[in-house]
Amino acid sequence: MRGWQEESVTQTTTAVEFDPFSMEFYNGAQDIYARLREEAPVYYNEQYDFYALSRHADVAPAYRDYETFSSAKGVDLSAVRTGEDAQFKSIITLDPPEHRYMRSLVSKVFTPRAIAGLRDMVSDRIEFFLNQNKGKEQFDLIQDFSALFPIDIVSRMLGVPEGDRTQVRLWTDELLYRDVGQVELDERGIKAVVAITRYYHELTKKRRAEPQDDMISKLIEARVERTDDQPPSLSNIEIAMFGSLLGGAGAETVAKLIGGAGVIFSEHQDQWQELYNDRGKIGDAVEELLRISSPNQYNVRYLTKEIELHGVTIPAGKPIFLLIGSANLDPEAWTDPDTFDINRNGREAPNLAFGYGLHSCLGAALARLESSIALDRMLDFMPRFEVDHANCTRVTMQNVAGWNNVPVRVLA
Repeated sequence: MRGWQEESVTQTTTAVEFDPFSMEFYNGAQDIYARLREEAPVYYNEQYDFYALSRHADVAPAYRDYETFSSAKGVDLSAVRTGEDAQFKSIITLDPPEHRYMRSLVSKVFTPRAIAGLRDMVSDRIEFFLNQNKGKEQFDLIQDFSALFPIDIVSRMLGVPEGDRTQVRLWTDELLYRDVGQVELDERGIKAVVAITRYYHELTKKRRAEPQDDMISKLIEARVERTDDQPPSLSNIEIAMFGSLLGGAGAETVAKLIGGAGVIFSEHQDQWQELYNDRGKIGDAVEELLRISSPNQYNVRYLTKEIELHGVTIPAGKPIFLLIGSANLDPEAWTDPDTFDINRNGREAPNLAFGYGLHSCLGAALARLESSIALDRMLDFMPRFEVDHANCTRVTMQNVAGWNNVPVRVLA
C-alpha cells in the first residue's frame, strides 16, 4: 500500500507554487513549505519577481549576512522591490554601521532589568482583559483578549494616554491589513501609517518639552558615542518610527501567538493538562509555539550581489523571502518538526521566530514575558476548554500570520 501511495503522488505531482498573498498561504503553509524545502530550496516566483529560501541551513546564515541580504530597502515585498532605500529610517531598515548605533540607543530602554520591572504591570493588564470574559458562555480568545492586552501594554510603556490607546490599536490593524492578493498598501493603509507616525511624532515633541516616566522620554534621553559626525541621540522621527514598529509588530506577534495557542492546545489537551500541573514548562511551551506557529512567517531582504545557491543563480537587486515559518519546520534542523511538543526544550536548532543575528527582535524578551504570563493566567481561567473550530478565521496581513477569531468555551 505504501509503495502504491508513493507512486501515485509521483505521477500527479505539479510544480510547487508559493504565493504569500494567497488564501492558501494564509490558511497555513506547512505543506507548501515541505515541498519548497524538498523540490525548490531556492524558489522563484515569476508573477511577483522574487526568490525565497526555505531551508533552515540557508535562512539562518542569510539573516546573519547583512552585507548580502540587506534590510535597507525595507522588509516586505512592496518596499523592497522598489529598489529604493526606505524613506524613513527604522531599526529594522538599517544595516551597519547605522543599525549598530540605533540598536545601541534603543537597547538602553530594553535592558533585562527594565523588562523584569514590567512584570507587575504586564500581569495586571493581562488579568484585567481576561477577567472581562468571566461568566460568558463563550468568548473570542483573540478579539476579547489577546488582541487587547499587548497593544495596551506597549502603549502604556510608550506613554500613550489611555484615551488614545484604542485609536492606536485601530491604526495598527489598518496598516497591517491586506486583502487576499494585495501587495501594496491601499489608501486606508497609507492613511493609517501617516496617522500613527504623526501621532508618535507629536507625542515625542511633547515629551521633549515635558519628560515623563515612559519609554519615549527615555529614548529622548538616550545617548551613544559615535565615530562619525552624526548626532549621538535619536531624532523625533526616529523615535516616532520606533513607536510605530513596537506598537505594530510587537503587539501583533503576542496577539497572534496567544490566540494560536488556544487552537493548538485544544488539539493537544494532554499537553495543556501537563502545563497546568507544571508551570515550570511554560517557557518551553512559548518557544514551541513560536517555532511551530510563528506569527512572523517571513522577512524580505534585498540582494546586494549575485549569488549561487543549490545550483540556482540569483541576480543582484532581487527581493528574497527568508521563510522563517519553513525553516522552523525543517526536518534537517528539528526532530519530528511537525509535532507540537512542549518538552522539546528548543535546543535542537536556533528558533528563528524572532529573527537571527543582527536583526534579532529587540522586543523578544518582552514578548516572551507577556506570552508566559498570559499562558499562566489562561491555565487558571480555562483549565478545560473547547474551541469552535468551524468559526475560527485567519488574518490576511503583511508579514503577520495567524488567527483573527478563535471562539472558545470554558468547560471548567
